[in-house]
Amino acid sequence: MTVSVRSKGRSSGGAATRGRRRQLGGAAAAAVLASTLAACGGDSGAANALTWYINPDSGGQAEIAARCSEASGGAYTIETAQLPRESSAQREQLVRRLAANDASIDLISLDPPYIPEFAEAGFLAPVPEDVAERVTEGVVPSAVEGSTWDGEIVAVPFWANTQLLWYKQSVAEAAGLDMTQPVTWDQLVQAAQEQDTQLAAQGIRAEALTVWLNALIESAGGSVITETAEDPENIELGLAEDPGTRAAEVMNLVGTSGVVGPAFSTAGEDANVQAFEDGEASFMVNWPFVYGRALSAVEAGTLDQSVVDDYGWTIYPRVNPDDPSAPPYGGINLGVGAFSAAPELAYEAAECIVSDENQAYYFVTNGNPASSAAVYDDPEVLEVFPMAPEIRQSLEQAAPRPQTVYYSEVSGALQRSYHPASSVTPGVTGEQAAELIRAVLAGEQLL
Repeated sequence: MTVSVRSKGRSSGGAATRGRRRQLGGAAAAAVLASTLAACGGDSGAANALTWYINPDSGGQAEIAARCSEASGGAYTIETAQLPRESSAQREQLVRRLAANDASIDLISLDPPYIPEFAEAGFLAPVPEDVAERVTEGVVPSAVEGSTWDGEIVAVPFWANTQLLWYKQSVAEAAGLDMTQPVTWDQLVQAAQEQDTQLAAQGIRAEALTVWLNALIESAGGSVITETAEDPENIELGLAEDPGTRAAEVMNLVGTSGVVGPAFSTAGEDANVQAFEDGEASFMVNWPFVYGRALSAVEAGTLDQSVVDDYGWTIYPRVNPDDPSAPPYGGINLGVGAFSAAPELAYEAAECIVSDENQAYYFVTNGNPASSAAVYDDPEVLEVFPMAPEIRQSLEQAAPRPQTVYYSEVSGALQRSYHPASSVTPGVTGEQAAELIRAVLAGEQLL
């Protein structure tokens, strides 16, 4: 199947929703303990037993596995085996096992940036054309693009994540910002300066920095990689082009403006949300887990309800006033192992896993947004996540990180070149980063 992909070139609810908030808060609290969950996997020896390698969560994938096993009427059973917490460690374990033709890997919860690498290496079983048509119907564009490599669907979209702009309504109002209209990074910096508050973004030298930089470049109308290729010598980079320079200007502005706090160069998602909850920051870009964490804190008595009542949310900030933003895209898609003894059953199970019913369940209980657009109209989802419409809009606009079989090398080079943000020099850093990437891919330099 050939898939057309696009060219790259609040007020909180009232008392009626608090029962659902408690449910989500409990899931968020459980997420803190997810790393201690035991793997459910292992080969049962049954011919129709499928093993699904999952990223740690709050038990949602294991529950979906049980639901689909029962719904299959005995056609298959799904057992789950837990991967490490860090995405890079998940990749490393899977690459080692698949390189050894491991037939025990039937289904994989796979971080989208690694999908091109796995597909190009022959680690993923081809997606049947009829399956590809069904699992992409009604799916947000960013999730379809994130499951695509070389013009073909190579994985099944499961859940899709994105970042929103979170703000304190009282501070935005005092700053004179109309949050019903798109706002720019420049406006946020100015508002934070005027209100003597912080703007929280991910300045840490880690994958979060690549996420931020990529969103800035995409929002400016460019791409980190403008032309991908299997041969690294043929990869074309857009870091030194005008959108890359504009992104560098925004990054430098944020890093030198005095509104990001003294620990900005080590601040990731968790540090940002802590500053937002504590009142140090009044504007923040972050993932939807922010809301579930806040509700969990209210439930535990460590955060006052009035703090959550002041939360507002909207689409990711623009880089240029007249150009829609391209928010970050993340989440998890499903791959079927190339050496699975039962790929047909695995794809049958994958279709069950990503059904609208299961995606809605996973969203409500584990806080992981759906890739299916229809799920955002589910009354239960809307009750638990009043920002669901904004999440869907964000995913409609979102752009994946650079799609390349050399993603680990590219991301590592970007983190090295653009950190700290205060040192980023428009017109210089982009070219330096491009030179480093070329050197790393040519084997002339190590990260």
